[in-house]
Amino acid sequence: MKRFFIIVGFLLLLVLVCVGIVGFNFMRDAGIKQYFATMKPPAATVSTVTVKPSEWTPGVEAIGTVNAVRGVDLTVETSGIVKDILFHANQKVAADAVLLQLDDAVEKADLVAQKAQAASDQAALTRAIELQRRGVGTDATLDAARAAADASAAQVNKMQAVLDQKQLSAPFGGTVGIPKIDVGQYLAPGNSVVTIQDLDTMRVDFTIPEQQLPLLKIGQTVKLGSNPADMSFAGSIRGIDPKIDPASRLVSIRGEVANPEGKLTPGQFVQIRVELPPENNVISVPQTAVTTSLYGDYVFVVEPAKPAEGAAAAPAKPEHQKPAGDAAKPQADAAKPATDATKPADNAMKPADSAKPNADGAKPADAAQQPALVISQVFVKLGRRNNGMVEITEGLKDGDQVVTAGQNRLFNGMSVAVDNTIDPSKSANKQVQQ
Repeated sequence: MKRFFIIVGFLLLLVLVCVGIVGFNFMRDAGIKQYFATMKPPAATVSTVTVKPSEWTPGVEAIGTVNAVRGVDLTVETSGIVKDILFHANQKVAADAVLLQLDDAVEKADLVAQKAQAASDQAALTRAIELQRRGVGTDATLDAARAAADASAAQVNKMQAVLDQKQLSAPFGGTVGIPKIDVGQYLAPGNSVVTIQDLDTMRVDFTIPEQQLPLLKIGQTVKLGSNPADMSFAGSIRGIDPKIDPASRLVSIRGEVANPEGKLTPGQFVQIRVELPPENNVISVPQTAVTTSLYGDYVFVVEPAKPAEGAAAAPAKPEHQKPAGDAAKPQADAAKPATDATKPADNAMKPADSAKPNADGAKPADAAQQPALVISQVFVKLGRRNNGMVEITEGLKDGDQVVTAGQNRLFNGMSVAVDNTIDPSKSANKQVQQ
């Protein structure tokens, strides 16, 4: 019997221990759940910009290729052996400057012989004219002498032209490239010798969709550069193709731009923007402020926290801790003007004190006195883009404070703290130098 009671007591003790463990785990899980349910996440730091209507300069953007207004690959017209190369790479030459000399010894000898024959025929013509004047010559003799003299003169001109073809001259002033031939090389007609480019004025060829054709006209300003952030060259439209390509539905445009420093090179790829008349009262934000999702484009707008949210965040210290006597006071005492009670809050909310920086330029350390801010997710409709800005056609209004940086971890209704000391549109090195 005694052994039975020992076993029963041991079982009761084991049951109590199990119940205690289960109860402890239950209370622990409930406490953790309550802690996280009531814990307020810390405010996220973001940069913002205030939306204001501004002037917008629309434009037509495209990509194109730069070429020289005057640029050709020079070739020889006749065959021969290269005797002398009279230029070097990247040399600036004048118009009609001799660049290449082929072997012309045979042509020079033929020209000398033909000039002697022309002189003989001219002397015969002179004698025939004199005999005709004296009346002892016939008309047939004079006509034959005149024809022989004219044929000899024409042959001299022909031989001179053949001799000139042994030289290669610059058709216009410009910069020559790398020679493609060597001294002693045999050249056939059509062999390329060198390229010559006039780099003072460049032309840029690009295409635009047919929908944008009505926006362009001759004389409009064209800006171009290696990237959209650096369009340091400006010119104008010189030609618009009157025909739209039926295969691609694109229109060919040609512009001209001055290149006095030679920074543009023929064949170079460039970004192009055709400036259109400016527009006023356009709402735009930095492109970094817009987030794209499957549901559309949206931005985060910073707003003051609602009174209900502020009241819920305040500690609940009031009536239940007051003595019963204080709770039974007349309503007249309880309804006293709140001017004295609200003075600390008014003083905390003064912009002059809260926004005043310290002597070293730092912000006040007491951030709790600043008004609570939350964010709201607003879907927007986008329009045109220009120089890092995007037009907002619907969703924002004048005065809205839009988040421009730090929105990768934000969600609707989240508390935020605004810090605009860092401009996300500039690199960190530039901001440190400032």
